[in-house]
Amino acid sequence: MDLRELYQEVILDHGRNPRNHRFPEPHNREGRGYNPLCGDKIALRLQLDGETISDVGFIGQGCAISQASCSTMTEAIKGMTVPEVDALFSKFHTMVTGDDGSDDDLEALGKLAVFAGVREFPMRVKCATLGWHTLKQALHDQSGEATTE
Repeated sequence: MDLRELYQEVILDHGRNPRNHRFPEPHNREGRGYNPLCGDKIALRLQLDGETISDVGFIGQGCAISQASCSTMTEAIKGMTVPEVDALFSKFHTMVTGDDGSDDDLEALGKLAVFAGVREFPMRVKCATLGWHTLKQALHDQSGEATTE
């Protein structure tokens, strides 16, 4: 199966059946995100124990790409530290915005590497990155609403 087929399969699966589509309790960080281009909205909550994410969940409305991206993101970051998530954010963002990065970066992304296909559709990059910007806002306890603008 090539990367394009895998991309479509992951988007459909996670778009229809998002993982961690709930708000964890307890939680001590929260973020909200909005993509004005297509109307995607994300509310994300997480439990940060020291520097480690012990639980994370989201509730969202929007296209299959934004929901699938949040779903796979929440699966990937559980148990990671804040610096590890910051590094993952950077690799993911670099990948979907068009600069492939190194093969090591793609390998480090694991299942998230299927979103490399998003760069073929520039209007959808914001859909794929909304949850990540919302996560970054929540992790660093920033107020306001994360946007893709």
